[in-house]
Amino acid sequence: MGKAEHDIKLVICDSGPIIHLDELDSLILLEDFSEVFIPDAVWKEVEHHRPEAIKICKTIAKRISHKKLMSPKLKATVQLFSLHKGEIQALKIVQEYNADLFLTDDTAARLAAGSLKITVHGTLGILLRAIRTGQRTKSEVLSVLNTLPQKSTLHLKASLLRKIIKQVEEL
Repeated sequence: MGKAEHDIKLVICDSGPIIHLDELDSLILLEDFSEVFIPDAVWKEVEHHRPEAIKICKTIAKRISHKKLMSPKLKATVQLFSLHKGEIQALKIVQEYNADLFLTDDTAARLAAGSLKITVHGTLGILLRAIRTGQRTKSEVLSVLNTLPQKSTLHLKASLLRKIIKQVEEL
């Protein structure tokens, strides 16, 4: 089980949630965390695919380089899950700084984080958290979720999206 929401201070981001939250006009939701670190490789990826998101990131996040070598356990996990450069850097930084939360929408990265006992959430988790923290109303999040397939490149099964929408409606 992860930390309580008010205990989450340091967050490390992969590119997916940054890109998808920006597509949904919700990137500002990351402001709620005390510190948000974005690894160099992730920063460059976002800059390439969604340059307008970097303007917002500069105000709410810190670009960071990893300094330590990869632990043997992380090295094995990276190989097992065939992770990309940004995901590898993010997981290194999570471990180096003992971060509270890793944000990624990538399935392999989520599985890798789970195997390393790292708390992980994605774009949907941030949207749902926004209701609990009072950053967004239930109806605002429902509106975002209902337009997600048209506005975002986030790949979700329609059945999962329907399930999430139903959960929010029942809040």
